[in-house]
Amino acid sequence: MQRVRVALTGLAAVLVLIAVASAVFRYVSTEPPVTAIGAAKPEVVANIAVTAPGNTSSEPLAELGIAPGTTAPTETNEVAPQ
Repeated sequence: MQRVRVALTGLAAVLVLIAVASAVFRYVSTEPPVTAIGAAKPEVVANIAVTAPGNTSSEPLAELGIAPGTTAPTETNEVAPQ
C-alpha cells in the first residue's frame, strides 16, 4: 500500500511540475518581443532579400557570390597563337 501511495504522490508531483512549466511558457510566449533602440526591425529585414519576380536564377549561391557558377567564363593565362 505504501508503494502505491509513493507512486501516486510522485505522479501528482510530475503533473504539477508540468502544469507550472506550461503556464510559464504560455506567459513568456504572449509577451511582446523586446527591441533595443536602433535595432533592426524584423519586417524591414525580411523584405531586404526580395528579388524581382522575373529575375529567377538556377544558381542562387552563385548570384550571391558565395559559390562560383558553372556558366561563368573561366580565366586562362594562355597566350593565343599568332
